[in-house]
Amino acid sequence: MKKIATIFFIFFCVSITNAQSLSEVRFINGSDLKYFSFTTDQNIIIRLSPEGQIIEWGKIWNQGSYQYFPGKLQEYMGRVEKFGAEGNAANKGKVKSIGTCFIDYYNATDQPTKAGKVKSIGRTQLQYYDSYENEALRGKLKSAGPTQLQYYNSFENEAIRGKLKSIGPNRISYYTTFDDKNISGKVKQIGSVNFLWYDSRERPEFHGALKSGNVEQVIGGIKFMVR
Repeated sequence: MKKIATIFFIFFCVSITNAQSLSEVRFINGSDLKYFSFTTDQNIIIRLSPEGQIIEWGKIWNQGSYQYFPGKLQEYMGRVEKFGAEGNAANKGKVKSIGTCFIDYYNATDQPTKAGKVKSIGRTQLQYYDSYENEALRGKLKSAGPTQLQYYNSFENEAIRGKLKSIGPNRISYYTTFDDKNISGKVKQIGSVNFLWYDSRERPEFHGALKSGNVEQVIGGIKFMVR
């Protein structure tokens, strides 16, 4: 009986840890951060903009479906609630819950860099860089549960200032202004995975396009989409 209770406790802890986890990061133009994705315990994907606002939600299409496309979501047909008259200035009209996942927001009385931003997605607490920190970091997502995020500060090369520097164990580097102008600012490496881009020495129609590296892959437990 004691052994069964122990197994149940471990399973429960794992379930709690995995729920509402930060699961995806998307870059556009191979350079700019577009969104973070969180997966709920109902396998619903909730996407958050770099500014801390919910931009979309849904289910991942099965890769065998003809409608599958990297990053495309299937419409979630379940229950979605929004804050109404009971809401405050920071959350009124915003999404309150998606399925069984409840969402909370920072109040209007919080720091200007946090007010109105998503504070929690289910059990995952979100923290943002404060107004007293480096100007390139202010208001950006600092942590999502146990996952820490860092960014290049305002003293770095101009092509990488404010860009995501690391997320969890994954360090991210970019091509700088010292590199070819067609690839400056683009993702160079995530963790141990390298990305190569067509530069100005190659055919004009390919300039800036991805040359080597998958547009969608899991690195260090997080799915990165670089396109």
